[in-house]
Amino acid sequence: MKSFFVCAIVLILVATSIEAAQTARGNPKAGEAIYKQHCLRCHGEKLDGNGPEARDLIVRPADLTANRSRTKSDWELLVPLANGVLFTPMHSYRGKLTDDQMLDVISYIRSVVPFEAMS
Repeated sequence: MKSFFVCAIVLILVATSIEAAQTARGNPKAGEAIYKQHCLRCHGEKLDGNGPEARDLIVRPADLTANRSRTKSDWELLVPLANGVLFTPMHSYRGKLTDDQMLDVISYIRSVVPFEAMS
C-alpha cells in the first residue's frame, strides 16, 4: 500500500511538472504584435487557421485552437516557427525573428490557447 502512495505522488509530481514546463517564457503582449505582423494573414485573428490568405493556400495553415495544437509542447510549436514546415507555405522565421521574439509569439499563443496535457 505504501508503494501505491509513493507511485501516486511521483505521478502527480511528474504531471504537474510537465504542465508547469509549458509556461512559455516570453512576453505575450510583444508576441501579439509579432503575431499580427507575421502570422495573422494565414493563421487568422482567432488563431484558427482562417486568416485572410488561408483560402488561397493549397495546404491549410494549422488551427492553433484545435486539440492537436493545444496538446503540443512549447518546443513542438517552436520547431515549425523557427524552421518552417516542408512542403507547406509555413516558412522559417529563423533569421527574421530573434529567439526571444519567437518565444514571445509562443507566449501569446499560450495566452489565447492554453496548453492541454494529453489525457
